[in-house]
Amino acid sequence: MLLALLGAMAFSGKAIIVKLAYRHGVDAVTLIMYRMLFALPIFATMAWWASRSQPPLMRRDALGVLGLGVSGYYLASFLDFAGLAYISASLERLILYLNPTIVLLLGWAVYGRAMRWGQALGMAISYCGVVLVFGQEAQLPGGQGANAAWGALLVFLSALSYAIYLVYSGEMVQRLGALRLVGLATTVACGLCLLQFVLLRPLSAALVAPEVVWLSVLNATLCTAAPVVMVMMAVERIGASAAAQAGMIGPLSTILMGVWLLGEPFTLAVAAGTGLVLLGIFVFTRR
Repeated sequence: MLLALLGAMAFSGKAIIVKLAYRHGVDAVTLIMYRMLFALPIFATMAWWASRSQPPLMRRDALGVLGLGVSGYYLASFLDFAGLAYISASLERLILYLNPTIVLLLGWAVYGRAMRWGQALGMAISYCGVVLVFGQEAQLPGGQGANAAWGALLVFLSALSYAIYLVYSGEMVQRLGALRLVGLATTVACGLCLLQFVLLRPLSAALVAPEVVWLSVLNATLCTAAPVVMVMMAVERIGASAAAQAGMIGPLSTILMGVWLLGEPFTLAVAAGTGLVLLGIFVFTRR
C-alpha cells in the first residue's frame, strides 16, 4: 500500500514540474524531448532486463509494441504536456483521473461489454466534478479562460490515447509480461519524442535554462520511471484493485502541490469538483 501511495503521489508531481518548467519559456516539444531523453536509458534497460531470457518478438508483437508505444506513451504524454500550457495542474489531474471511465466506454464501443447502472452513476458524478472545476477556469480573465477549453480537450485526448493503450494491451501483457511490454513501449515513445524534436525544432532550441534541464531530470526519474516501478511492485503485492484505490490520493496531492508550489487558487469549486470526481471514481471502481 505504501508503494501504491508513493507511486500515485510521484505520478501526480509530473504536472507540477511541467508547469514550473513552462515558467522558463520552454515549449511542449522541447520539454517532452528532455523528459524522454533522460528517461530513455532507464526504460531501455528495463526492456533489456525483461527480454534477457525471452524469445525475440514476433512480427505481430513488434507491430503491437509500436502501436502501443505511440498511443500509450508518445501521444498521451505529448498531448498532456501541451494541455498543461493552458489549464491548471489540478484540472489536468482530474481529467486524467477519468481514465477508467474512458476504458469502460471503449470496451462498450469496441467489444460490446455491458455497462452496469452503478458504473454509469459513478461516471455521471465524476464528470460533473470535472465540469465544475472547468467552469471556474473558463471564467478566468484575459486569455486564460478562453484557452481553458483547448487545454482541457488536449488533456482529455491524452486520457483517451492512454485508455486505448490499456484496452488493447491486455492480450499482449499476457504474452510478453508487464515489465517487458512497458519497457519496450516506453522506449518506442522516447525515440518518437526525440525524433519529433529533430523534425520540428532547430537544434538551437535545445539551449534552455538550466532549471529546465534539472526539472526534466526530476521528471524523468522521480515522476516517470520510479512510479512505474513502484505501482508495478504494489500491484504484485496487493493486487490491481487495491492499488487503484490507493491511486485516489493522486488528485489530492496534485492540488496541494499546485497550491503550495505554483500558487494555484484553492476555491470552493475546486474542492467540490475534486470531491465529486473522487466520489464518482470510487463508486465506479466499486461497481
